[in-house]
Amino acid sequence: MERIKNGLKRDTNISVLLVVFIVITSVLWFMLKDRFFSTNNFQSMAFQISEFGFLAIAMSLAMLTGGIDLSIVANAGLSGIVAAFVMSGKFFDIETMNQTVVILIAVFSALTCSTLCGLFNGFLIGKLSIPPILATLGTMIFYTGIGMAITNGESVRIGVKGFSRLSSRTLVEIPYIFILLVIAFIVISFILSKTKFGREIYMVGQNPITLKFSGGDPEKILIKTYALIGFLVGISALIIISRVNSARMGFGDTYQLQAILVAVLGGIDPDGGKGNILGVALGITVLQFLQSAFTIFQFTPYAKKLIWGALLLIVMIINYYINNKKVIKPLRRLRTN
Repeated sequence: MERIKNGLKRDTNISVLLVVFIVITSVLWFMLKDRFFSTNNFQSMAFQISEFGFLAIAMSLAMLTGGIDLSIVANAGLSGIVAAFVMSGKFFDIETMNQTVVILIAVFSALTCSTLCGLFNGFLIGKLSIPPILATLGTMIFYTGIGMAITNGESVRIGVKGFSRLSSRTLVEIPYIFILLVIAFIVISFILSKTKFGREIYMVGQNPITLKFSGGDPEKILIKTYALIGFLVGISALIIISRVNSARMGFGDTYQLQAILVAVLGGIDPDGGKGNILGVALGITVLQFLQSAFTIFQFTPYAKKLIWGALLLIVMIINYYINNKKVIKPLRRLRTN
């Protein structure tokens, strides 16, 4: 208990977000007690949160290095199309093949495609030193162009019937894809907090020159990080196409903004080197609670954006004030001494 208290004191972003979460939950309890706090609604939220949850983790990793990945949705779209092509019957007769084998080939193809796209991003950023925002903006257009060219802008329908079960199966009323997301949070949290690779990700964002002098290689760390980002994007792509049983460029376009919003809400510093996955998990929960409440209240998309933007500004202003206070107090003490 004492360790948790000390952790909250050190990480003011999580403390502020936790207060926001409690306030939002309390308001929803009084206003929508029976409609919001029901098994069906929580199950629905678990399905929805899994789609963009992996993209949020991916975006958070990019921001921890001091960068950003604007190509995550385009990468997911292209990887989803590759998987859909495998399961569409255009390359081979899926009717005569074992359905499980076809699905495994599709999953492998999607993850390979997304990881290679991530590696390419890492090469541009780490090896060629192209600013992340420019590199991933370029690859976003490039991946989108490839996806549109090979599909002519049309949807690719999935012919394997069993694939849609990926996003609908549950274990004790809990969706499998939500359990997979929780496992991903635990694994990424372990990597960031307990491994050399995780510490180097933070160091790249804080001070890459110091990392270089201490024997690390910022270029390799960036390439590895963006490859990991690509892998996570591939998982998200598979979840998205399994829910709609088809693939096309443009699915999940709104997730890019939501991924950035969740990362910042979760306390990830856009300048890099600060933040943790626990905050991102809390940020996703807050966003999904609001999204579900908006649906119940039948808010328009414009009202949703207004509230999301206001929430983001409020949290950022509070965090800025608290962080500045931490710096100003010691300076005042030095002056008085």
